[in-house]
Formats: sequence, C-alpha cells, structure tokens
Amino acid sequence: MENIALIESFSEFKDDKLIDRVTLMAILEDVFRNALKKRFGSDDNFDIIINPDKGDLEIWRNRVVVADGEVEDDNQEIALSDARKIEPDFEIGEDVSQEVKLIDLGRRSILALRQNLISKIHEHDNTNVYKQFKDLEGEIYTAEVHHIRHRAIILLDDEGNEIILPKDRQIPSDFFRKGENVRGVIESVELKGNKPAIILSRTSPVFLEKLFESEIPEVFDGLITIKNVVRIPGEKAKVAVDSYDDRIDPVGACVGMKGSRIHGIVRELGNENIDVINYTNNTQLYITRALSPAKITSVKIDEDTKRAEVMLKPEEVSKAIGRGGHNIRLAGQLTGYEIDVFREGVEEDVELTEFSDEIDPWIIEEFAKIGLDTAKSILEQDVEDLVKRTDLEEETVIEVIQILKSEFED
Repeated sequence: MENIALIESFSEFKDDKLIDRVTLMAILEDVFRNALKKRFGSDDNFDIIINPDKGDLEIWRNRVVVADGEVEDDNQEIALSDARKIEPDFEIGEDVSQEVKLIDLGRRSILALRQNLISKIHEHDNTNVYKQFKDLEGEIYTAEVHHIRHRAIILLDDEGNEIILPKDRQIPSDFFRKGENVRGVIESVELKGNKPAIILSRTSPVFLEKLFESEIPEVFDGLITIKNVVRIPGEKAKVAVDSYDDRIDPVGACVGMKGSRIHGIVRELGNENIDVINYTNNTQLYITRALSPAKITSVKIDEDTKRAEVMLKPEEVSKAIGRGGHNIRLAGQLTGYEIDVFREGVEEDVELTEFSDEIDPWIIEEFAKIGLDTAKSILEQDVEDLVKRTDLEEETVIEVIQILKSEFED
C-alpha cells in the first residue's frame, strides 16, 4: 500500500486539472523513470507496472546473479549471497527481480518526484490548451479584460486561459475597462517555452470577415461568399461579396434596410466605414466598383504591370482618393492593381517629381500618399484640406502651391 498512498499524495491536486487517471499514470511512469536514471544511472533494467484503475504503480529492478566478489555494476548485477537472501535457491546467471519501494528512494527524491510531476502536469495542460486554441485560429473569441498594460491587454476566458490583445492589434478608438468582454479573432497560437501564447486581433481582415459570418445569415449559410476583405482599422474597409444565386442581391443582403444589418458590425469596429461591393471577374468593372463612391469615366488596364489608369471628372477625384488617400489605397489592395488617377479634360499637367529641385522629396512623398502626384492635382485643392490630409505644416503647403503656380504662370 505504500506506493498507492504516495501516488495518491502526488495526484491529490489532479481533480483541479483536465487530466484523466490513465494520462496521469503515463506521466508518473515518465517521472519515475527520470528519477531512477538519476538514482541508479540507468532505467533500462527496471520494469514499471501501472494499474490505472487502482491507482497503483510497482517498480521492479532486474539484476543478474554473479559470484560473490565479482559484482562490477551494482545496478545490473547482484552477489549470489545477496540474491539468496531474497530466494534461497537462486543460482549464478539467473535473473533476480526485486521490488523498489518509493519510500526507499529517500525524502529528498520523493520531494523532487512530486515537483517534477507537477511540472509535467502543467506541461500537459499547456499542450492541451495549445491544441485547443490552435484549432480556433481564425475564429471569433470572447474573453474578459483582466489586466491593462501599456503594450497589451491581458484577457482571461471562462476557463482561466490567458489571451493577449497587443496594442497594435487594437482598433485606434478601442478603450476597454477591467471586467469588460472583448471580441476578436484568434490570430496566432505559439508555444513559448512550455506556455502557449494566444494572440487576439481586432485589426485583422479576418475579424471583419467572421463578423459578417456571425451577423449575416446568408453569409453563414454560404449563400453569399466573401471574396476579399481589406481594412484600415477604425477608418475604412472594403468587402467584395458574391452570390451563386441570381435571386440574391449580395450587397443589399449584407447592408440591410437602411444599413440595419451592417450597423452592428460598424459599431463593433469603432464606426469603421465599410463599403460592400459586388465582386465581378470583369477587371475594369471591379476597379470601377472598388473606387466607389467616385464615378469613373474610363479605366485602362495594363495586365503586365498590374496597373490601372482611371479617368475621372475633376470633381470626382477627391471622392476616388478619399480622406487621407484611404479609398484609393483600399481599392488597389482589393483589386490587386496599382491605380493611377487622371483628370478628364486637364491638359499640360506636370508630374510633381519634376519639381524635385525646388521641393524636398519627402514633401512630394507626402502628397503622393494621398494620391496627389501632379501639379494641377494639388492646385485644385484647398490649403486647409491639404493640411488636414497630410502631415505637412500650412506654411509648407502654401510654399509648394506658390512654386507650382509660378510654373504655370511662366
């Protein structure tokens, strides 16, 4: 009964863990084999017999009987006189099996065994958590704010698993208090050491896609397919949708009457502006739809360079580019084409790079970021609007406008 009592003392905490007795016995065998290696130098000649139903474990050491005075390895061999103390009829060359009592290993070894067992149990638990969440990658998950740090929010789920929401995976307008529930998508799960690192994201395009699945029945049922999702988190997103059923209007079904269906998604994402567009294999039409709400006059495609030249009326240009250049940038990401905007009826325009002798390259780059890469495209804008849409000072913008005006006046 000694072994049973000791094992029960080792495993008394197992009820708090998601671990069955059979797994516990397997872990015990591994732990005891490591202990035997440390104590005797090898565990090759030991048999460990486990009875998971009774919670019993027996350890037997097997040694070969040799003549007295010829023992070279205490662990592998036993002197004839010592063997006959166990069984009086043992002879040289026979095998002797002798039970090893756990209590004989000594108090220090038993304490080390217990600590090693606890460590192995934790390792087992961490492996199970890793497998559980690895299967949930790309799925929406909800957890509660436990601790707020500078670079991340630490969340706990109902089972006490720790989930990390890094600062760069939070929408800029996100603000959470301790105890609040947070939704996001499981972006990645990695084992760091023996501990799983579970990363939640609210900025991933997958999060928006999964929100569509959870909020719009036709998407969940597969009647509407999401072809692509691109986002500038908290600012703007574009979602291309399609349906194999001609009777279904995919855009209308996703948006709902007066935006009723998409409203909950927009609110979840901090009032992110979401454009839902009909997907099509017609590249020109797809680019035209992607640049909505701007009205496109014509589109010229270069398949080799994956570039598209888009012609618009001057009053449509700002709509195509969008605030901060968000609309044209997302349209390019959605369609996979680099989109260049040209104004209809505007002649004798000059590329902004032609002024690199007078305007610093980084300033030219700032204008290019919002889709303004020619002299007239800048001259058509208000100074105040240019200051808001770029990181440039008003003085710098005015100076650039004066340089460009002098070019056309000359």
